Amino acid sequence: MSFNFHDRTIDFVKHRKKFFIFSLVAALIGVILLSTVGLNLGIDFESGSRVEVSTNETVTPEQILADFASIGEGYTPDDITMAGEQNDLVHARFIGVLDANEIAEIQIFFNEKYGAEPNVSTVSPMVGEELARNALISVFIASIGIVIYVAIRFEWLYGVAAVVALFHDAFFIIAVFSVVQFEVNVPFIAAVLTIVGYSINDTIVTFDRIRENMKNAKRIKSYDDLAHIVNVSLTQTLARSINTVMTVVLAAAAIFIFGGEAIRSFAFALVVGLVAGTYSSIFLAAQLWLVWKTKQLERKKFKSQPKADEV
Repeated sequence: MSFNFHDRTIDFVKHRKKFFIFSLVAALIGVILLSTVGLNLGIDFESGSRVEVSTNETVTPEQILADFASIGEGYTPDDITMAGEQNDLVHARFIGVLDANEIAEIQIFFNEKYGAEPNVSTVSPMVGEELARNALISVFIASIGIVIYVAIRFEWLYGVAAVVALFHDAFFIIAVFSVVQFEVNVPFIAAVLTIVGYSINDTIVTFDRIRENMKNAKRIKSYDDLAHIVNVSLTQTLARSINTVMTVVLAAAAIFIFGGEAIRSFAFALVVGLVAGTYSSIFLAAQLWLVWKTKQLERKKFKSQPKADEV
């Protein structure tokens, strides 16, 4: 399938207020969801333990629950995830931190029953807080670097608009995860950072086209001149954006369907982020730049007008 819009110009700018309202409403809903429902944080960000049980036969969650119950009281997992081609790999999550004796009992039991010693990993509250803090710091540093890079290569208005779109995409993923309650873990952070890179790349391609069209424009003195350039630029890059996102979304969707439970949340975050990134590049970043650039032009025009006592 191929998309070609070169023989016409689509008026994206005309509907910019609708795009702004939609993004604001989506952000408000996201804030409400995060403050009420919250996220399903994995043990990577909360204290807890994960037991990985490998078996040589197909097992069910009910069977694994019964196995843990037979070890003794207090061994009921808070979550069980099945993996493997024949459901022969089990991830059991405990919110609390298992001590050495509990870990030893679990390993002895499953080693005797399935012939393989389970792998047990624990995360203390301090480590969880440190991981969450480092994830936020990494996103913040990436954003500052993007603003500096785009400001040097283009101008600071492009950089600020790109970072707004970037935060929009990252927040949209987090809000959707609050709805579906998929586990938020380290692979999820990797997916968000991947989308940050994709989003900024897609936005810069659009901005690069806007910059080239501004160089070729005979006159840029008003909002209408800027709006025409933005519409032409978005139309010229629309086919490229759609073809690129569809290709990557299909790959991410295949990972989501066939990749197994362990990387399902990673693939889902990619799919959501790719859609949000394409939306923000076309309908948010360029529109924000248009509004701010128009105000910049109006300020320059006002300053260039002679004062009454100078006439």
